[in-house]
Amino acid sequence: MTSSAAAGLQPDTSGVDAFRDDPSLAALLGLYLDPVDLAALTPALSRLGALVGGRLDALAHAADRNPPVLHHRDRQGSDRQWIEKHPAYGEMERIGFGEFALAAMSHRPALGLDRPVTAAAKYAFQYLFAQAEFGLLCPISMTDALTRTIRRYADPALVARYLPGLTADDPERQVQGAMFMTERAAGSDVAATVTRAVPDGDGCGDSWRLHGDKWFCSNADAGLALVLARPEGAPPGIKGVSLFLLPRDLPGGGRNAYRIVRLKDKLGTRSMASGEITLDGALAWMVGPPGQGFAQMAEMINQSRLSNAVRSAGMMRRALREALAVARGRSAFGRRLIDMPLQRRQLLKLLLPAEQALSMVLFTADALARADAGEAEGAALRRILTPLVKFRVCRDARKVTGDAMEARGGVGYIEEWAEPRLLRDSHLGSIWEGTSNIVALDVLRAARRDQAHAALASALARRMAEAGVPEGTRARLTALLGRATAAVDAAARAGADGEHRARAAASGLYHAASACLLAAEGAQLPDPGRTALADLVVRHKLTPRDPLAAEGEDDGDDAAAAALLDGA
Repeated sequence: MTSSAAAGLQPDTSGVDAFRDDPSLAALLGLYLDPVDLAALTPALSRLGALVGGRLDALAHAADRNPPVLHHRDRQGSDRQWIEKHPAYGEMERIGFGEFALAAMSHRPALGLDRPVTAAAKYAFQYLFAQAEFGLLCPISMTDALTRTIRRYADPALVARYLPGLTADDPERQVQGAMFMTERAAGSDVAATVTRAVPDGDGCGDSWRLHGDKWFCSNADAGLALVLARPEGAPPGIKGVSLFLLPRDLPGGGRNAYRIVRLKDKLGTRSMASGEITLDGALAWMVGPPGQGFAQMAEMINQSRLSNAVRSAGMMRRALREALAVARGRSAFGRRLIDMPLQRRQLLKLLLPAEQALSMVLFTADALARADAGEAEGAALRRILTPLVKFRVCRDARKVTGDAMEARGGVGYIEEWAEPRLLRDSHLGSIWEGTSNIVALDVLRAARRDQAHAALASALARRMAEAGVPEGTRARLTALLGRATAAVDAAARAGADGEHRARAAASGLYHAASACLLAAEGAQLPDPGRTALADLVVRHKLTPRDPLAAEGEDDGDDAAAAALLDGA
């Protein structure tokens, strides 16, 4: 307890090491990381955890209160656009892009390792960083994803030209990435893209000139952006859309032929510049073959979707930490809040989705790594887990951050505290890179096209067996998972007639999968707390409850609260 709480004032989490305060994270990383790698990375994780509870949190608050400003001319009257960013944002860039190499760590050795970090390790760092700052993780994630995409699809000459800047830790050499996809009439419907590409040719790859408007461009002044456009003469629809790499600065010097029209006045992620852009014959290079734009951009979108889920998981953890600090540090009517039955129940409702999310995003990160290694099962798991965690984790974060604000009371509504920023930022996760409806339908597509739901059920059943989950528990969870996959299968097979069931089916699959995963973790670690969490998922998320029925003397929540809240 802080001194302020001891004096009867508001409990404050300043100074808390977010890594040391989260035993679940360290324990789960032990399941996904090589012990040598985990030992090597732990000092950096703890260093970042300390920044989250101190300097980084203060910088994030300052940057949120001082959003970027777009300037169109310099003081001499020359047309020269630039975005003025608060010094706090620049310092966060130095920490995120430089000190911890968050955008580069999966592309080159970093943080004391002689090789790139694994996906699980990368997202663990993002999970911690998000507990202080959500907005900057958008440029970090897009830079990482753009690097991955061009390394896979772009002309080697382009990769050689830009890879050093994309993976640099020196602020003077760094090149940040973005993706400019959305248009006024083409949001999630990429087939409606009208931005035109006209052949050009400058001797470096397949060069074009782009004309059109992009409506929502986050990290608007990024050094490189991946852009969707329709080459002249290309067929209508999705098959006519291609992917292009757009530089801010021309190879020979000078700025490219596009301009930022204005910056968006956003509810959240105020620290990071999002804008509208007009392309006036901007030089760009086609990435990969024509007509494959969306398939290639999907590589970047899927990375961003997973990153959004990781960030939402991190914000839930921060919200939970704030709520627990208040409950343990404040008293009312002669009793500590943590000892009051309704408060304990509410805290469980914050803790459960936060822990579900952590388990599911690390499991998804591992599937991504397996897919990259060429495993067929990993590819199927990635196909369904990416939209699944984007759908449910991001939606859960909206409720958890709101309820955590309520847990602090009226002070939690005041912008001097973390809760308002968490609440504002949390709403973006379920909008960026596909709204909830879009990603729920993508879960059904993964089932229909790839039988990915069957691969998920098989993988989880095997994991529970290998972990030694007791036979009775395993049978119960396997049956629930079977019902969930059957619901997804029925909705997927029904085509358009099953679309209205997509959200319910996706939620059921997420909860059933997370219950299986938590049970396996509880047996493998071993950790009775995670076993208790699996039981909570079953009782609160997968079992019908009559809201008008009187509860029994002990419905299991008291025991779960004792295991998870008292001294947790």
